Amino acid sequence: MWQPSERYPDPRIRILHPDFEPYRLASAAVEWLAGGTRWAEGPVWFGDSRFLLWSDVPGNQIMKWDETNGSVSVFRAGSNHANGNTRDRSGRLITCEHLGRRVTRTEYDGSITVLADSFEGKPLNSPNDIVVKSDHSIWFTDPPFGIRDYYEGRPARQELPANVYRIDGQTGELTVVASDIDGPNGLCFSPDESILYIVASRAKPNRLILAYDVLPDGASIANKRPLIDCGPGTSDGIRCDENGNLWCGWGMGTDELDGVRVFNDQGTALGHISLPERCANLCFGGKNNNRLFMAAGKNLFSLYVNVRGAPGMAAPKSQEAVHAVHAG
Repeated sequence: MWQPSERYPDPRIRILHPDFEPYRLASAAVEWLAGGTRWAEGPVWFGDSRFLLWSDVPGNQIMKWDETNGSVSVFRAGSNHANGNTRDRSGRLITCEHLGRRVTRTEYDGSITVLADSFEGKPLNSPNDIVVKSDHSIWFTDPPFGIRDYYEGRPARQELPANVYRIDGQTGELTVVASDIDGPNGLCFSPDESILYIVASRAKPNRLILAYDVLPDGASIANKRPLIDCGPGTSDGIRCDENGNLWCGWGMGTDELDGVRVFNDQGTALGHISLPERCANLCFGGKNNNRLFMAAGKNLFSLYVNVRGAPGMAAPKSQEAVHAVHAG
């Protein structure tokens, strides 16, 4: 049973390097927000309506936590085993679906638009995690994790490599930006979008977080290099803060590893937020974008930190976004 810390600073927030000290708020502790999921994933913050959505992949639903009253409800039952979520630059929900083997957009009226479900005539594998760039392009990873069994999708034959794709924000054209990653998983851009980070979750002997330079065309990447060797741990979802540090879902089933690990842009470990289970994915949100939401297996946690998430999504039109949520 989860028990909040009765001491400040919270001993669950561990400083691994002096540079992490300014990011820890001495009177902020890890908070439990919700439970009951089988495998929590894909948190995304809706600041204009003050709530968080996140996926329960095996539970086949998208959940909703309301900041105004702490209530938890089902936002979308029958989510096609949704995994990663984000918002586009107009505030609409963008979702990776394992069962649908597709990327979708929830429109303002609640209808669903399919953005990608195949490449060169072959079905995608199982889109996993997703980000939107300032040029409105959508980047996502497509490992085969959701076509292995009936727990997180449905068994199916893999017809495409485990690629990383880009959907053009103007034309909708789908292109491959990387095809040589072992188990592409979480991804995010640096604050200035000059670097793309991608988790190689099946790399051997250790998992890796890779860095790529985004080329001047804004649509392609180069100079692949390992930034972080995860060692005995493993990373899943990742997000950058405004200073370029990487906040990484982390764990491998031990008290020492499970939670969130924070690295600077040179790959140096700065800090660790211990959780009672492995953290799959995370995002920044809250009124000032300094609340870290952590989707960790069966539970959802949060922590206020002294840094904000990297700027990303332009503020949507509130009434349209609210309408889309209620319609969903």
